[in-house]
Amino acid sequence: MKRAGLVLVATALAGLGFGAAGSTAAPTSAALDASEARVASAVQVPAGNKLVHRFYAKGVQTYTCAVGAWKSLEPAATLADRLGRAVALHSRGPIWVSTADGSAVEAAPVDGARNEVQGAVPELLLKAKSTRGAGTFAGVSYVQRLATKGGLAPAGACTTEGEQTSVPYEALYTFSVPAV
Repeated sequence: MKRAGLVLVATALAGLGFGAAGSTAAPTSAALDASEARVASAVQVPAGNKLVHRFYAKGVQTYTCAVGAWKSLEPAATLADRLGRAVALHSRGPIWVSTADGSAVEAAPVDGARNEVQGAVPELLLKAKSTRGAGTFAGVSYVQRLATKGGLAPAGACTTEGEQTSVPYEALYTFSVPAV
């Protein structure tokens, strides 16, 4: 049942730029490397971990109206490799699931580990709560959300309780494992 839901998310996100055969080119390697070089100290992965994956995400941050204010509900994004091939889905949890091997990582923000980005959702450092599978996300210890663009909640109050809105966003997600 969960997998079917992820397929629906992937289908919905295809219109955002990552469809079959990687219809939208991902950023160049140089752009991804440059983004990582500018990582703020607040969102640095602790020593003793090593980077294993960098994926570019394109999707939406969804908000719901609660007591007159927009509250974060969930992300929905497709992650792509350097060649623009869809490799994973990102959704509420937050969780990342590989579309190639079904492995997954669920993580939670590290308290105080955020870097405000003007006009975008903040950069974050997240620590893995659990992983499953022996593939892409096996043993992931930390996730970073970097180089964010867009995704901020609408400005001002909302008026219809329960109303939802989705705001496009992009980010670079990095995945690290313990260095052994």
